Amino acid sequence: MRSILITNDDGINDEGLIRLARLAMELGEVWVVAPDDQRSAASHAISLHSHVDIYPHDFPIEGVRAFSCSGTPADCVRVGALSIMPHKPDVVLAGINRGLNVATDIQYSGTAGAAFEGAFQGCLSIAVSEGISSCHDVADKFLPEILAELMEQKLGYGQIFNVNIPACTLMEFGGILRNRAVSHGMFYRDRYKKTADLPNGGMRLEVDGIYNEDCEPDTDFRAVVENFISIGIVNNLN
Repeated sequence: MRSILITNDDGINDEGLIRLARLAMELGEVWVVAPDDQRSAASHAISLHSHVDIYPHDFPIEGVRAFSCSGTPADCVRVGALSIMPHKPDVVLAGINRGLNVATDIQYSGTAGAAFEGAFQGCLSIAVSEGISSCHDVADKFLPEILAELMEQKLGYGQIFNVNIPACTLMEFGGILRNRAVSHGMFYRDRYKKTADLPNGGMRLEVDGIYNEDCEPDTDFRAVVENFISIGIVNNLN
């Protein structure tokens, strides 16, 4: 039976991770090692100069062996693959992330970072993200067949599958687009705003992005803006 390791960057109690684990139970033996709290935008960071704490975790799906981790999403994949599971998993799934991970946002994503760590460990790795919405009909209907399809494929070294599901209803849904290139754009054009003056001439800044939907055709960004599921291959820097 195929062994599957699941993690995320929204924390082990997040609904998206639980939904993904439930779907994955139909595809293999499921293990969960996920952060004990929110770790969004952790990218591919790992803990080198500090320890990570691992605890067994009650999980709401029977048959899933779950553990919480004090580290980053990439730490979760490393300790899961190298220490917790009896052997490296066949597949690493990261998600379902609350929010899309397309275009330049991928480089900051803890979801993508976890998938890249899975690829580094020699596992087929898939990052799954969904637009923020209370409606999950598109994901519930199409994600099982997408995961089953992708798990039968092979990737090159340092590559991951990146799946993004739009926040729309089935009536609004446009379909599935494969082989989407990574856009050079961004959902938010970043800037910073000052929120406070600090002693000794310092200041406190917070990100204050400007929402944007300008993007190139045939890209991941364009697909989700137009309410399509985007499936693409993303290469790590190496």
